Amino acid sequence: MANSPQAKKRARQAEKRRTHNASLRSLVRTQIKKVIAAIGTGDAEQAKAAYASAIPVIDRLADKGIIHKNKAARHKSRLNSQIKALAA
Repeated sequence: MANSPQAKKRARQAEKRRTHNASLRSLVRTQIKKVIAAIGTGDAEQAKAAYASAIPVIDRLADKGIIHKNKAARHKSRLNSQIKALAA
């Protein structure tokens, strides 16, 4: 348990950041699931629209360091390749 005032404050800040970051990670996962669901329906236009709305969210959280930039790139690449395969 934190004893000093500084340690208590850092514990409060860490908990606040942890919950905020968890909600942002959840947002990214939700956006990715929406794209995958659109791909599952077989509608290329709907999948492209979902992908276009997911990209800014993924990039923004990668810039903030909530998710790693390579993970963001991997998700974008895999989703884009699935959409291209669907359109072909």
